[in-house]
Amino acid sequence: MDATVFTIILMLIFSGFFSGMEIAFVSSSRLKHELDIKRNLLPASILSIFYKNPSRFIGALLLGNNIALVVYGIAMAKLLEPLIYNMLTETYASEFLILLIQTILSTIIILITAEFLPKILFRINPNRILSIFSLPVWIFYFVFYPLIYLYIGIAELLLKYVFRVKLSPEPYIFTALDLDEYVTNFKPVGDKDDEDAQEVSTNIQMIQNAIDFKNLKLRECMVPRTDIQAIEINDEIKKLVNILTETGHSKIMVYKESIDNIVGYVHAKDIFTKPKSVQEIVRPVDVFPETMAANELLNYLIKQKKSIVVVLDEFGGTSGIVTIEDIIEEIFGEIEDEFDVDETNEKVISETEFVFSSRLEIDYLNDKYELEIPVSEEYETLGGFIIQHHEEIPQAGEEIEILDFRFTILEASDKLIEEVKLELLNHS
Repeated sequence: MDATVFTIILMLIFSGFFSGMEIAFVSSSRLKHELDIKRNLLPASILSIFYKNPSRFIGALLLGNNIALVVYGIAMAKLLEPLIYNMLTETYASEFLILLIQTILSTIIILITAEFLPKILFRINPNRILSIFSLPVWIFYFVFYPLIYLYIGIAELLLKYVFRVKLSPEPYIFTALDLDEYVTNFKPVGDKDDEDAQEVSTNIQMIQNAIDFKNLKLRECMVPRTDIQAIEINDEIKKLVNILTETGHSKIMVYKESIDNIVGYVHAKDIFTKPKSVQEIVRPVDVFPETMAANELLNYLIKQKKSIVVVLDEFGGTSGIVTIEDIIEEIFGEIEDEFDVDETNEKVISETEFVFSSRLEIDYLNDKYELEIPVSEEYETLGGFIIQHHEEIPQAGEEIEILDFRFTILEASDKLIEEVKLELLNHS
């Protein structure tokens, strides 16, 4: 290989390396870096030097990149000039035209091979890249430190005294975005059936739930209208006692004439006061729109020392109810108490066949069984997904094919789907 060609290739590699390291440094997760320091990893200790003074690290990369570009430019001129001259006739073989063609060709090559591609590749896993190449970058930084210190110092003096820019370093503050990025990219180590791995995954899921909590709306965590246990305000106490006994719930909603007009609720313990009518023990209940943020309602319930509210839809009708337990479960997962009844059946028949309660959430099924059922703001549960695509409530025994799934309705009423069998049609 010709020495000039070898020099060009080598300089392209160096330029691509320094350009890629720059974008990797800017895109890296500081949170992951701090966690690596806690683990006493050598690359993290080296990178700490650069994180403490990022301007000098960027300066070192720019110095290396510029050196590579200068040498590349000289070598390309030496290689291209005779080739271009031979291709042009004497009439057009001017120095300006030769220089223009050299510049265009050199720029295209450098942009593709030493800028565009390296920055895309190095950005895929920036922390990993920084760890791998931290030592060679540190060696380069150490060798050229006097030169780096000199020109960075001159630049800082110009910024400070000529442009009046304050250069006082600000401490890095970790944000929810840093945590979200770390949790999203987290990959548990070990067998997924291992208890320690499961515990770590559970904790990570809680953190992710807490991060997502700020975007949670009431309609996503409420008990839907069809599942509300309620009694008419003029019904007899005996009927109320029967409902409390049959359902096991501690609170029963009370409405007047229609479920869209909920006037309050009764608590199971109030039965022991021996009331003569339901109206005597009705407790007031607040109402909120289904678009309200769940974290705002949680703060309200804690401050007001309340535990349940009614959720209204855009037309003012009852959309559902929300308890403080429902909201907390969105972070910590299912919380069972003495009144909870398991109505979310799930059973694995084979690798491609499952039996699910229609009330199971799509996100839960996708995470646990890797089903890849499409998600949408129009529905939260498996039953909602089926009705959204089927456009009506199917009957028991009916088979429905949606995308790559076949659903057999095992149980259903006139108002909702209870249980379905799911089959994967294109399972590889």
